[in-house]
Amino acid sequence: MIFVFIMAGVLWGMGALMKTPHQARWIMIGLLFTAVMALQVVLPDGHPIRQGTGGSPAMWLLLGALTGLILLYRKGLMWIRARTNPVSADPPPKTELFAKVELERYARHIVLREIGGLGQKQLKEAKVLVIGAGGLGAPALMYLSAAGIGTIGVIDDDTVENTNLQRQIIHRDAGIGMPKVFSAEVAMKAQNPFTNVRPYNRRLTKDIAQDLIADYDIVLDGTDNFDTRCLVNRTCVALGKPLIGAALTQWEGQISTYNATVGPCYQCIFPKAPDPSLAPSCAEAGVLGPLPGVLGTMMAVETIKEITGAGEGLTGQMLIYDALYADTRKIKLKKQPDCPVCGKT
Repeated sequence: MIFVFIMAGVLWGMGALMKTPHQARWIMIGLLFTAVMALQVVLPDGHPIRQGTGGSPAMWLLLGALTGLILLYRKGLMWIRARTNPVSADPPPKTELFAKVELERYARHIVLREIGGLGQKQLKEAKVLVIGAGGLGAPALMYLSAAGIGTIGVIDDDTVENTNLQRQIIHRDAGIGMPKVFSAEVAMKAQNPFTNVRPYNRRLTKDIAQDLIADYDIVLDGTDNFDTRCLVNRTCVALGKPLIGAALTQWEGQISTYNATVGPCYQCIFPKAPDPSLAPSCAEAGVLGPLPGVLGTMMAVETIKEITGAGEGLTGQMLIYDALYADTRKIKLKKQPDCPVCGKT
């Protein structure tokens, strides 16, 4: 009989180590009790196994009846308590961080094993800076806001133009002439009023880059200017901030995560400005309208993964998407020991 109690203790202990719910542990012990009862009934008197598990079913039946009475009594007390004081018997979960409507809104995230409630909390507490509210920034901003990022900063000194509306879906026809950061703020707050949006209607310059980026956890670069990209990269490396950068032209785009603490930085891969004839602007070369949506949405995806630790990110890799031929490929990126920005990190 002592052996059976030891087995029950082992089952309960294993369940505790594996963080199995109490109900599941009781089910396992119930199955053990059923098996012992079956042995007592099936095996003949004097059998070693029957003797080692009590020798008689009467004792186990008495123990089972006593346990049942205790459980029934406990359940009765809980029922009475719930009837007389429902609030104290079953207190509501503490959800100070989220409003009730938010828990419902983010339910599809919360049921994802890789994100869950903890991951959604991390998104709520995260601060993300998006540089540029144009083609890449527009979808990234919308999806980050929809995903429940708590604080989103957006910096851009441009205004909404008619030619932007073919691809920059965060802006509206009525917003032509409006600063892009304020147009983006209106759309983001309309989509998710629980997001704290910080618009900066100015160009990112060297004198403000350090202080601005220091206040955020992760940076998204959606600019089309090589000098600005290098400034953002240098600042992120100096502050140890991960940088998600993307670029596109005509039918093709590329995206990578630059984190100098574990991989290459932007300047490791692009040490010099490209020849203008090889990298014409969208106004000169044209661009497929949905293409920035694809790459900008990828930036939002990689941001969520970086914050929650889900899956595998794009650090040390570049994903290239060719929309014209529906082709996607990845290439490995290596840190350059002689990089003037991150060579000593």
